[in-house]
Amino acid sequence: MTELTEREGAVAGAETVPGEPENDGKGTVVSLGDGWDSDDGAGTGSGAGPRPEEEAGRGVVVAFGQSMKTLRVREGLEREEFGRRIGYSASTVASFEQGRRIPSPRTIERADEVLGAGGLLCLWKEQVERAQYPVFFQGMAALEKEAIELLSYSTLVFNGLVQTEEYMRAVLGMRCPILDEETIEQRVAARLARQDIFDRWPAPLLSFVIGEAVLRHPYGGKHVLRGQLEHLLLIGQKRNVAIQVMSLDCQVNAGVDGPFTIVTRKDGKRFVYAEAQGTSALQTDPEQTALAAARYGIIRSQALTSRESLELIEGVLESL
Repeated sequence: MTELTEREGAVAGAETVPGEPENDGKGTVVSLGDGWDSDDGAGTGSGAGPRPEEEAGRGVVVAFGQSMKTLRVREGLEREEFGRRIGYSASTVASFEQGRRIPSPRTIERADEVLGAGGLLCLWKEQVERAQYPVFFQGMAALEKEAIELLSYSTLVFNGLVQTEEYMRAVLGMRCPILDEETIEQRVAARLARQDIFDRWPAPLLSFVIGEAVLRHPYGGKHVLRGQLEHLLLIGQKRNVAIQVMSLDCQVNAGVDGPFTIVTRKDGKRFVYAEAQGTSALQTDPEQTALAAARYGIIRSQALTSRESLELIEGVLESL
């Protein structure tokens, strides 16, 4: 997958995004390539681990693999025996060591323990985890992990954080140009991994405003949509989650410019992510992020209440 990332415009007070290189105080990070909501920009694989999608990430993964191999050989373990101890086949261990697959943080911890590395391999966890995402998305992925608040307005598809696995596959399968099956598997796994935001403690405050049309598009078939709506109702029961629907009957909508997501960190800094037709932008300019937050507040006031929204979702579900 080819990605092109630009950084433009100098704005005083702009913040550096975690996982992104310094942008010389510039207020906006613009990425040309696969977006977040439509594709999540994240390539991750099956339980055997994802393949790195960027050359920068590949270098990190190769270096980690070489370190793990060196420690394995030092311990006198064959790949088959080492794989048995960490729960993988010898071929998967070879993929890890050759930098063709990315191990999960839990796998890295287990390998460190089995090899008696004393934390040496664990030092790689953060860098290796970032390598599963294309360069332009690494900052956004890091922000999700640091978020104390995440606000999302969706008009085309459900935000990746609330998608079911079947819905993910349906949406990714409709991409044009088409994605190969391995890439789809990688991105599904990455999107699922990001959903641990719902289990984090302290729990971040999460708000999702969804256009009613999104609730009614039967992407993948009615059975897929049914499962997605049931999942949405379950998420809506969490105390730290608010789900609202922008009704088709609403005659005024401050969100006509399209979907966007706002992330707030513990230090109070906000970041705004938006995308359209393969172009994604991460806004860091304080003035623009403040305006986006105000706009989101208006959108919420125009949408149905959480109670009304859940009742609408139940109604759509019953009609399927």
